[in-house]
Amino acid sequence: MSTGTKLGIGGVPLPGEDLRPKNSVYPRGEGPDRPAWLAFDKQVLCFDAYFQESITERPQEQYRIRKCRIYFYPEDDTVQVVEQRQPNVGFPQGTILKRHRVPLVAPNDDRFHTIEYFNVGSELSFYGRVYKIIDCDQFTRNFLTKLGVRVPPGFSAPEDPFLKQRQGLDGGQNPLRPYERVDSLKKFLNHDQHVLRFWAVWDNTDSLYGDIREFVLHYFLSDDTMEIREVLPPNSGRDAPPIFLSRGKLPKEFQGLRLPGENAQRTVLNVFGQLNKQRYILDNLKTGALNDAYYTDQDLAIGKMLNVYGRNVLITDCDEFTKNFYRTKYGLQDFSPISYNKKASTKPLKQAYPYTGFGSEEDSLSSTKKIIPEPPKKDFVKFMGFDRQGYETNILRFMARIITKDSIQSARRFIISYYLSDDTIYIYEPPVRNSGIQGGKFLERQRIKKPNQTRYPVEISDYFGAEDFYVGACLEINGFIFDLYDADEYAFKLMEEHSHMFSKANRSLIMQKLKDFFTSNSAAVSQFDAHDPHRRGYFGFETYYCLMKNIVGHLLVDHEIITIARYYAQQVIQEHDIYSVVSVAQEHLRKNNYETFSSLKENLITRDPSMKGRLPADEVRIALKSVHVPLPDYLLNTLIKLMTQDDGCVDYLDLLKALNWREASVEAPKLPTEEARLNDDPKNFEKTTHERKKFNVQYSEFLKDLGLNTTNVTITQNNYEDSGH
Repeated sequence: MSTGTKLGIGGVPLPGEDLRPKNSVYPRGEGPDRPAWLAFDKQVLCFDAYFQESITERPQEQYRIRKCRIYFYPEDDTVQVVEQRQPNVGFPQGTILKRHRVPLVAPNDDRFHTIEYFNVGSELSFYGRVYKIIDCDQFTRNFLTKLGVRVPPGFSAPEDPFLKQRQGLDGGQNPLRPYERVDSLKKFLNHDQHVLRFWAVWDNTDSLYGDIREFVLHYFLSDDTMEIREVLPPNSGRDAPPIFLSRGKLPKEFQGLRLPGENAQRTVLNVFGQLNKQRYILDNLKTGALNDAYYTDQDLAIGKMLNVYGRNVLITDCDEFTKNFYRTKYGLQDFSPISYNKKASTKPLKQAYPYTGFGSEEDSLSSTKKIIPEPPKKDFVKFMGFDRQGYETNILRFMARIITKDSIQSARRFIISYYLSDDTIYIYEPPVRNSGIQGGKFLERQRIKKPNQTRYPVEISDYFGAEDFYVGACLEINGFIFDLYDADEYAFKLMEEHSHMFSKANRSLIMQKLKDFFTSNSAAVSQFDAHDPHRRGYFGFETYYCLMKNIVGHLLVDHEIITIARYYAQQVIQEHDIYSVVSVAQEHLRKNNYETFSSLKENLITRDPSMKGRLPADEVRIALKSVHVPLPDYLLNTLIKLMTQDDGCVDYLDLLKALNWREASVEAPKLPTEEARLNDDPKNFEKTTHERKKFNVQYSEFLKDLGLNTTNVTITQNNYEDSGH
């Protein structure tokens, strides 16, 4: 057996024999030889590492990458491992390995980890778990470099597929319980027992037995609440109540009493609406939140009028504390009091009471004028004049869109119908496939009040009338701003027939405005000739519309421009289609049950001795009349004219084939309007009436009626045919 540094028997180490060298592998420095606990006091080496953990319980993932930090304390060679905390990972985090000396892997478990085992890129095994060091901080890098260790650059840990999946799910989800905390404690602590005091009056002399009542208004800065106490003079005859208005927030506009649960700040959504198992969450969009405006300290000042649930209360003065508060916060200096002493010699009886909200305004206001109320009288003459009579509906229909910055709302199209008989309005939204909006009835037929009017008026409110509806108008109906960008053909004709009611469709008024404008602007007239280089005297509606918008867009609205275009529209003679005429002729024969085509054929053959199959048009007309073919004269003449060839003869065999509704039936072609109606294309709502019906505008006649001198314009039949008609 040998001793010292030599191995045991035969050079083989014995069990328990310590083979560690007595000296360090690093050279000893030139500094003082101090102990480790003193030389390395408060020095910690920090390494970034990760380890891979296998997952066998879940088929969705096979492993996870868990990032951690390894702290090495050189003073006593202890190690500590702390895992970085991540939200919603499903396992405990924090300190994985407490600070202690960690032994090496067996069979060297009698030794411990020292500084020589730690470096970037190294793999360490702590109690069966392998840690991969990927980086270290700057202090650790300098410390190892001074020891002569080459520290590689750091690198990133591999990506964890589970965390990547969770990040994608978390990014597309909203919190299930978006509770909000309203911190009012600071305001309460800063302004507790700070009260603003004002003096105010309420002039109630306009009502029956009304008088001027004085109040003291207290505004509590801690929670923005307000209370009003009444100051009763001696021998006033009134009971002294403790308070006129109890403490609370005072709304600027009273909308009536709320239903139970309606005044909640948030709404609750039913996520799973099962019968026994229900789950609810708060609506994070705040669709049910009430945005009521309440009076605050910045709304209170001497001379301000407050709406206290329908009572106009005037602030006349305030105390010294209130004056100092407004000087400090708002910089106000003028606090002159108001002396309000109104004494009426006589108290007139009240003629009308405010609208109660029940029934119509006419019915509610007329019930206050007589002891025995009578129903309000309707305009019977107007109703009889514009009520539906046969095909005359007397309804103005306009196409409209909502003016808003929301792209989804602005793409919606509406049909607004105005009934001239009773001034009611009905709004309908045509359903559009795959738009996400159901469509249908948007507003029930009713009269609509104009905006910016009181909710409970004393007099009858102003409602929308016939003069408010025209192409180019913007109407605010129940908070929605509608742009009327087009109307149907019946609305244009009806407004032009009753031009005394519709100033935007009155051509005389429009021409007078245009005459005054063009007389003083000669340069504007020359623009018409500039857009017509061929001097045809007319151009298309789109060219006319763009030109008029540029010239007189500030003077006329769209409806007035369209009215002039319709009046000076070029008349187009429509030729009859042969198939349409044949289909109408067969329909006449079918209704009269005419089937004796053999006698008609024999009559035509006898008139053709040469058997050419062709007869003059007059002979064919005589043959049809001789066998009593049941066709009207205008239809028979049109059919023969269309089938007459250049030599003046008609192929009577083709005529017999066209009239034989039994063997060669011809269906009537569908009109373009029917095809457009059957086509469920949302782009049809994008087009206006004048885009679907092209026509030309004779600007030469228009300028001539204005009495303006224009260049020589010649309109020929060839130019007219060149335009495509």
